Amino acid sequence: MKTRILGNSGRSVSEIGLGCWQLGADWGSVSEPQAMQILETAWDHGITFFDTADVYGSGRSEKLIGRFIQQHRDQVFVATKVGRQNYPGPYSAEVLKQHLCESISRLGVDSLDLVQLHCVPSEVMSAGDIFDWLRKFKRDGLIKNFGASVESMDEAVSILEQPELTSLQIIFNVFRQKPITTLFDRARDQGVGIIVRLPLASGLLAGKFTNETQFADDDHRNYNRNGDAFNVGETFAGLPFKIGVALADQIKTMVPADMTMAQFSQRWILDHEAVTTVITGASKPSQVADNTVVSDLERLSEQTHRQLAEFYASSIEAEIRGVY
Repeated sequence: MKTRILGNSGRSVSEIGLGCWQLGADWGSVSEPQAMQILETAWDHGITFFDTADVYGSGRSEKLIGRFIQQHRDQVFVATKVGRQNYPGPYSAEVLKQHLCESISRLGVDSLDLVQLHCVPSEVMSAGDIFDWLRKFKRDGLIKNFGASVESMDEAVSILEQPELTSLQIIFNVFRQKPITTLFDRARDQGVGIIVRLPLASGLLAGKFTNETQFADDDHRNYNRNGDAFNVGETFAGLPFKIGVALADQIKTMVPADMTMAQFSQRWILDHEAVTTVITGASKPSQVADNTVVSDLERLSEQTHRQLAEFYASSIEAEIRGVY
């Protein structure tokens, strides 16, 4: 597993991380033994970056990670997120500190490696006070680094100038290529790391779904596919499901014979130097093992990159819904 430095943190993290939303909620049922096996498999295959949030299962994901890192505390980097518990507000330093302390308790650590604002409203972030609070919490030792998980490129660019900003977490995949031209050069110039979520567009870019694929009632790919619960972009990259399946079927024809489509999709992301780590989720240990192979794969050809860029412009971009 290759590593990259995360922004201004000075910490090396694995190129492939583990997104831990599914260990808490919204992806169907993942039992505690299964969750612990997923986490241990990730570690065994070189993953050192784990991303979670306080609202994933009302703290369940953080608690499971807390149990896991007792054996690996100084060797892993845990990023969590806050800011959704009190959505849409009010936001205050006192409430934010309370939520940070609760995350610290669930994870069983003295200080958070990285805390990210969790899709906090644009007007709150642009006002700037919330970043002043984070800088104070960093001085006080509650957190070591801070960043933001955002929905749109406008949000990402607007907060790049915040002093001490370590990272931005964004949706980036073959279906959502806008960050390449709007964000990556600026983030690199500012020394801000990029954490990529939903690299497989909620599983579409693994290439295994059909129009008949069904999801559990408690799976967001069932209840949020049209943005009924939260931003539609967080489910299938904002694409209508049937359109996404059809587009994924066309991308399959570009995948080399020695890669799975999921590996191909993640390798395409890692080929962009501005990206620090890709936080792919997994509901099975075997999926974790398959994902970690990506770090050692050869870069895709320039021809493939051009082909995917042209396909995005001609067939994908106009189909994306939601803020982007």
